[in-house]
Amino acid sequence: MNIGLNYTSVTTVENSNTALAFGSGDMEVFATPAMVALMENAAMNAVAAHLEAGQTTVGSQITTTHIKPSALGATISATATLTAVEGRKLTFAVEAYDGETLIGSGTHVRYIVDRERFLSKLPR
Repeated sequence: MNIGLNYTSVTTVENSNTALAFGSGDMEVFATPAMVALMENAAMNAVAAHLEAGQTTVGSQITTTHIKPSALGATISATATLTAVEGRKLTFAVEAYDGETLIGSGTHVRYIVDRERFLSKLPR
């Protein structure tokens, strides 16, 4: 897996992904949890095509800032870029934009796992 792999996920701010809807705030602006999910989605997709059959990645850690609000109707993009590979541990730089304006950035860690083995550890 090569350093520099990247992917950009895009969404539109709608009633369903506002702070009010998520319960993370009481205003109709893009929710921080929605931004984090978009960043994680970008990281997952950045490496998905480079995994072996039966493998996936799971999020383990994210450190991020959310520095500007985004209104209903705004187009939000999140880009994840692979910056380090240590065995199964993948580290990404993540950034989110409202148009051309940076609204959040940080670091995200994911681990490569065998899908079946991972799911087999869940209580039945």
